[in-house]
Amino acid sequence: MPKTDNREFISLNIAVLTVSDTRTKATDRSGRLLAERVTQAGHNIAGEKIVGDDIYKVRVAVSQWIADPKVNAVLSTGGTGVTGRDGTPEAISPLLEKEITGFGELFRVISFEEIGASSLQSRCLAGVANGTYIFCLPGSTDACATGWDKLIAKQLDYRTLPCNLVELMPRLKE
Repeated sequence: MPKTDNREFISLNIAVLTVSDTRTKATDRSGRLLAERVTQAGHNIAGEKIVGDDIYKVRVAVSQWIADPKVNAVLSTGGTGVTGRDGTPEAISPLLEKEITGFGELFRVISFEEIGASSLQSRCLAGVANGTYIFCLPGSTDACATGWDKLIAKQLDYRTLPCNLVELMPRLKE
């Protein structure tokens, strides 16, 4: 269990992207869950979008957010599977300056404990682009809860020790 000290919480601006050909604002449970978790944690929603399973639409949406110096992180849900339309990793990978490979590895380990061997189908990833953290999660609401609750929330909380991603933010553009 990560420790916290008496550091003051730092609120981040986080954008949420849903990648789906079928979800709408009314039916987007995974995007809504992530947005709720972000605000419950004390962060701000920097933007919300739903785009179709198309690598260029995904890349445009994320590129706009990583070009905005006010956006600290982007959470995406959907498009990380292995079907023909799943292309979120292919859309995001070229934008990354650095991939955080441990994210996908840890996510699959945690998911294995929850859903067994089906976890190998997840191609979730994380990385840094233009000083912005990007986390790509599966479209499943349960997977989004797992990703946020067990990995992302702790790393986007400055109070988490021994280290967290927030304390590295001033150095991301060095």
